[in-house]
Amino acid sequence: MTVGAALSLGTIAARAGDATEDQILKALTPEKKPLTRGLSVGPQTSPGLNADQAKFVQSVRGRATRSLSTAEREEIATIVQDKPKIDLEINFDYNSADISAKSIPSVQALGRVLVNPELKGSTFVVAGHTDAAGGEEYNQGLSERRADAIKRYLVDKYGINGSDLVTVGYGKSKLKDPSQPMSEANRRVQVVNMENKTTASK
Repeated sequence: MTVGAALSLGTIAARAGDATEDQILKALTPEKKPLTRGLSVGPQTSPGLNADQAKFVQSVRGRATRSLSTAEREEIATIVQDKPKIDLEINFDYNSADISAKSIPSVQALGRVLVNPELKGSTFVVAGHTDAAGGEEYNQGLSERRADAIKRYLVDKYGINGSDLVTVGYGKSKLKDPSQPMSEANRRVQVVNMENKTTASK
């Protein structure tokens, strides 16, 4: 198994076919904080959303991927920085948003994890990324279609509420490996647990 931590955000990265359900679940489960004897009260998990972030996430739930503005995409990128996440190197057929046959097991593992009782009810971001080949506008559209393809699969096959999955495309604007812009490591789908159960549908 080749699962390593990305340097920037502590993201767990997994090649298609390599990610097991346990690895995906571990990556997307908020870290429990040890109980302290302090005076603070509240859930003992990693930092959740503040009021403004929660309001913003609620505003983009259920939105069409292509309807998000550049500013909204950047806001999502900022919010997810410290959230539990995993990069799945899910391959698509060339020049298309069709999930390749070899990547279906990873998407199925993701689907089983997202309906796990520990995570059910959370809001997840499904972010599509491309490599640097091609123009910006083309890659932006392709990354959005690929994020949508993953969402459609999860909704159709696992009955996940579509509004619990916020899909966003970043094209080639956030390369995972900028030193190798054409690397397949850049063609990925990142899944982030927003831990926003209060606004998610039960």
